[in-house]
Amino acid sequence: MAQSAGPARNVILTVDDDPGVSRAVARDLRRRYGESYRIVRAESGESALEALRELKLRGDQVAVLLADYRMPQMNGIEFLEQALDVYPRARRVLLTAYADTNAAIDAINVIDLDHYLLKPWDPPEEKLYPVLDDLLEAWRAADRTCVGVTKVVGHRWSARSSDVREFLARNQVPYRWFSSDEPEGRRLLAAAEADGERLPLVVTPDGTPLVAPEDAELADRVGLATTPAAEFYDLVVIGGGPAGLGAAVYGASEGLRTVLVERSATGGQAGQSSRIENYLGFPDGVSGAQLTGRARRQATKFGAEILTAREVTALEVNGASRTIRFSDGSAIAAHSVILATGVSYRQLDAPGCGDLTGCGVFYGSALTEAAACQGHDVYIVGGANSAGQAAMYLARHAKSVTLLVRGPSLEASMSHYLIQQIEGMPNITVRTGTVVEAAHGMDHLEQLTLREPASGHTELVDAQWVFVFIGAAPLTDWLEGTLLRDDHGFVLAGPDLTSDGGPPPGWELDRPPYHLETNVPGVFVAGDARAESAKRVASAVGEGAMAVMLVHRYLEQS
Repeated sequence: MAQSAGPARNVILTVDDDPGVSRAVARDLRRRYGESYRIVRAESGESALEALRELKLRGDQVAVLLADYRMPQMNGIEFLEQALDVYPRARRVLLTAYADTNAAIDAINVIDLDHYLLKPWDPPEEKLYPVLDDLLEAWRAADRTCVGVTKVVGHRWSARSSDVREFLARNQVPYRWFSSDEPEGRRLLAAAEADGERLPLVVTPDGTPLVAPEDAELADRVGLATTPAAEFYDLVVIGGGPAGLGAAVYGASEGLRTVLVERSATGGQAGQSSRIENYLGFPDGVSGAQLTGRARRQATKFGAEILTAREVTALEVNGASRTIRFSDGSAIAAHSVILATGVSYRQLDAPGCGDLTGCGVFYGSALTEAAACQGHDVYIVGGANSAGQAAMYLARHAKSVTLLVRGPSLEASMSHYLIQQIEGMPNITVRTGTVVEAAHGMDHLEQLTLREPASGHTELVDAQWVFVFIGAAPLTDWLEGTLLRDDHGFVLAGPDLTSDGGPPPGWELDRPPYHLETNVPGVFVAGDARAESAKRVASAVGEGAMAVMLVHRYLEQS
């Protein structure tokens, strides 16, 4: 990789496997943009991805990616697809010959391509610079991250440090991580007059230091919306997973005053997935972060309001109004509500796991920890798709990945395509009929005791990393006494409300509940929180859209 010297600036990166062409492209770029942007060039997709990862770690921002289509090992489309995971807001340009224009057009849908350029483009003043000028202007206007970056100082085995990094990453807030043991970390702690006992220290782009902030304060200080703009809406969507985002997109696009309320980060469990390969329209797969980012931008484009780090504690019925109460005592009201609260992974109840959560024991993919797994042995608990996707992703970094599955096989809970991929990875081992008996370690995970229930055999293994994907617990306890739920806490709706086909208890309307409507008229449920739901991303998005259609029907008859 070759790159310009000098201090770090916003970056334009170009990749072409032909050295002569690569130098020519970089020359044209430097001539026009060299004073304002750092020009980075690479001669393969892999080296370009390595450069992007280095830039990300340094906190640099990439404005535009230009990739040649015809490259060996990894073509331009494949590179831009993977680059989305590192810099999702960078503008993407494919360099192509006339014979490959069909591939470029297809890439518009596959990787959300911004533009494609035919080579050669002489003179650049007519065929290159006007295109890049427009893309750079759009990037500067849309991307607030180019003016500064959040800094996080913490300890590798600090549970709260891990939580903060995950919160920022999942909300697509760029940040730089500094260990409290390294010189720059110590300098930041000293500048903030922090003693290092309470971690993490978060320094916002404007230089404000926050010591061990809670999510709500952190969200507010890094520019995420936490306060509703109004007191009354047509539609409140609770939960920002695929179902909630789908409902927000369709609600706002169809003219409803819509607000989405999320207690942590949009995307839900799907947003933590490293790669979703069976979602319609993405034949090469899409990461949960990419899908979430696009859906969030789509919802806000249509005018939906998105509140982050706001926990809903109560749903109240006040005549025709539905009131949503927050944990701080404030409230908003609406004509209708869609519950899309999803599910959370069940906790391991084995001794030691609770004390080591965030210190080697993680629930969900914790993608921010993946790089630290380089060269280590990693264990994953679970046998469903989320566990399989995490295994495939972590296998890129880890020395070995061991899937611990309670059942006799993967076939009952994991998609066939994932099972085939896992079987083809030499550093992934599947251990069926095995559970975690205990976790051991002082300030971080050091060992696991594994047990085979059928034989009673136990084994002590060295382990610093275990990622847990077991079961699905609905986040619906706060609805007790308001909505009807099944024995597992999932919300009942439509025909599932009663066994005899009649109206649910207390139902006063002369019509039966709509398909996704709960026992409270105007309150709907979509996605994984609904009893008997399919527990798939595509079905959750579909239910979110369907719920909005039923909201319209409800409002028309109210």
